[in-house]
Amino acid sequence: MKALLTIAAVSLVTATAALADPVFGTWQTTKDDNGNSGLITVSACGSKICGVLTKSFDANGKTFISENQGRKLIWDMVNTGAGKYGKGKAYSPDRDKTYNGKLKLSGNKLTVQGCVLGVCRDGGTWSRVN
Repeated sequence: MKALLTIAAVSLVTATAALADPVFGTWQTTKDDNGNSGLITVSACGSKICGVLTKSFDANGKTFISENQGRKLIWDMVNTGAGKYGKGKAYSPDRDKTYNGKLKLSGNKLTVQGCVLGVCRDGGTWSRVN
C-alpha cells in the first residue's frame, strides 16, 4: 500500500510539472519611459496566463513600492504555439494604457509587444530571473 501511495504521489508531481507552461516564472522587465523596471511573476490564472508586478526598481536600480505592485500587467494570454502567446492584454504603467498583448518566448528571453488600433508598442525584451 505504501508503494502504491508513493507511485501515486510521484505521478501527481510529474503530471503537474508537465502542465507548467514554459513562460511561467519571474521576469525582469526592461526600463520603461520613466526609467523604472520591475519583476513580473507569470503564472496560470485559471486556463489563461497572467503576469503580476511583484517588485519595482527606479532608474538607479533601487527598489521602491509602486502603486502598481500586485497589479496584473499581462492577463488572458494563451499559448498559441511555437513560443508565441496572444489573445490577451498588456498594461503599460508608464503610459497608463492597456494594449492587445503579444509575447514571444525564446529561451530565457521574453519579447513583449502591445497594439491598439493597429499601432504597436515594443514592450522590450524581458529576462528570466527564475
